[in-house]
Amino acid sequence: MADEAGLGSLAVDGTAILEQLRILSRFSDTPAPAMQRIVYSATDVSARAHLIMAFRRAGLDVRADAVGNLFGRWHPGGVAPALDVDRELPPLRTMGEGAIATGSHTDAIPGSGMYDGTFGVLGALAAVTALRDAGFTPAKPIDVVAFTSEEPTRFGVSCLGSRLLSGALSPADADRLVDTDGVALATARAEAGYTGPLEAVALPPGTYAAFLELHIEQGPHLEATDTPVGVVTAIAAPASGWANFTGGGGHAGGAAMATRADASLAAATFALAAEAAAKGSGGDGTVATVGVWDVSPGAVNAVPASAGVSWDVRDPERGVRDGVVEALHDAATAAAAARGLTLEWSVTAADPPATAAPAVMAAVEAAAADAGLRSTRLVSRAYHDALFMARLAPTGMVFVPCRGGVSHRPDEHVEVEHLRGGVEVLARALAKLAGRYVPPAQAAVPAEGGEIRRRGGRSRSSRPGWQGGKGGARRFFITLV
Repeated sequence: MADEAGLGSLAVDGTAILEQLRILSRFSDTPAPAMQRIVYSATDVSARAHLIMAFRRAGLDVRADAVGNLFGRWHPGGVAPALDVDRELPPLRTMGEGAIATGSHTDAIPGSGMYDGTFGVLGALAAVTALRDAGFTPAKPIDVVAFTSEEPTRFGVSCLGSRLLSGALSPADADRLVDTDGVALATARAEAGYTGPLEAVALPPGTYAAFLELHIEQGPHLEATDTPVGVVTAIAAPASGWANFTGGGGHAGGAAMATRADASLAAATFALAAEAAAKGSGGDGTVATVGVWDVSPGAVNAVPASAGVSWDVRDPERGVRDGVVEALHDAATAAAAARGLTLEWSVTAADPPATAAPAVMAAVEAAAADAGLRSTRLVSRAYHDALFMARLAPTGMVFVPCRGGVSHRPDEHVEVEHLRGGVEVLARALAKLAGRYVPPAQAAVPAEGGEIRRRGGRSRSSRPGWQGGKGGARRFFITLV
C-alpha cells in the first residue's frame, strides 16, 4: 500500500508525548510511580476534564455519551457540520457515517503504570495533531475515543464502555451492575455527570469504517526481537469466573489432619490444575490465572472453612480456550469431592475472540514501512476495547515494545523512541484509512447576504463566532448554511 496520503516526512515529538503521559499520571489516587484511577472517582472525573480540554485544544469537537465514553471528532475537510434548529451539534451517529476511530482507555487499576491504555488515547491525539501540522485534512471524520472503564476494577466487567457501544452488553444488564460498596452504575455515572438512557450508547452499524487502537504490547516479544512495531492479528478473549469451595473448617489444633476439610487446599489443588491445563492445551500460548483468593475465616488458628478463587483462561482460539475451561471445571469438582466440600462454580465472562481486519493490518504494515520501521505480526492475549469495537467495524491494533514485557505494574516503561514510532505509524495508518480531503475544484462566487457560496457545494458564513454544543462543549465555528 503506497503512501496515498502523500505525507512525506511526519514530525512527531516523542518527548512531548512522554510529558503528556506524565501530566495525566498525576491524576492518581496513589503516589508515583504507582497509578490508580478508578472509573467515576473524583480523580477520574478530574482526569476526564483535563482530557476534554486537550481534545478541544487540538481543535476536536468533543462530546460524551451516557456512560462517559468521550469522543473528539476531526471533521472531514476540517469543517464542522451545521448546527440543528436548536443550535446544537448533531448527534455523533449522524455526523458522517463511515468515520475512522482510534483510542483506548484512561482508567488504571491499583498499582499500575502510566502507559497502559493512556498511551492509546494521548497517542491518538498526538497522531491527529501531527497530521494536522503536516497539512493533512481527512476525507472521512476521525474520532479520538476515550472508552469508559476498560478495567474491571470497580464493577467487575472489563471494557464497560465499548461493550455498551457495540451492543455486547445490554443496558438492562449494565443497570444491574453494582460496585463492592453497593453503589449502582446508574448512581455512580450520574454523580460523575453522565446521565441519560444507556439505550442511546450503542452505535448503529456503519458508524465507523475502521477502528485502530494503539497500545503497549504488555508482553516481551517485540523487545526480545528488537522490533519497534507489532501488527496485531487477533485478540484473545478471556473466559473468567469463580470457584467457591465451602463446607469445611475447624480449630487448627483440634481438627485432625486425616479428617480435615480444608477449603484452601482444595483451592490450591485447583490452581495447580489450572496451570497444568493451560500448559497441556495444545494451543498457541494458552494462559490460565488464579489471581484472587478469598479465604475465610482468615485466622491463623482456624482451618479455612471456605475459599473463593477467581479463574481466567485465554487463547485466540475459542475452542481451545473453552476446552481448558471445561478441564478447570472438572478439576474444581474433583478437588471439592476429594475433601468433602461443596463447589459453587460460576462463569462471569466468555467473550468470543476477535480477528483483525486484513485491510487494517495492511494499512498498519504500510504505515510502518513508510515510517522506516520494521514490523511483525503477533497475537494479543490481553483484553482491549478493540475486542468489542471489532463487532462494529473492521478493527486492528498497533503494538509498541514495553520494557521487559511488564504492564499493570508501577515499573511499566516505554522508551521515547517507541512512543514516537507508535504515534507516527498510527498517524500514517489513519491517513490511509481516512483518505486525504480534496476540496471542490469549482471557483467560489459571491452570494446574497454577504456569504461565499461554492457551486454545487456548501456555503460558509463570513461571520465567525462562538457556539455551545451538547454537554457544554464550546468551539470556534464558521456556520455552514
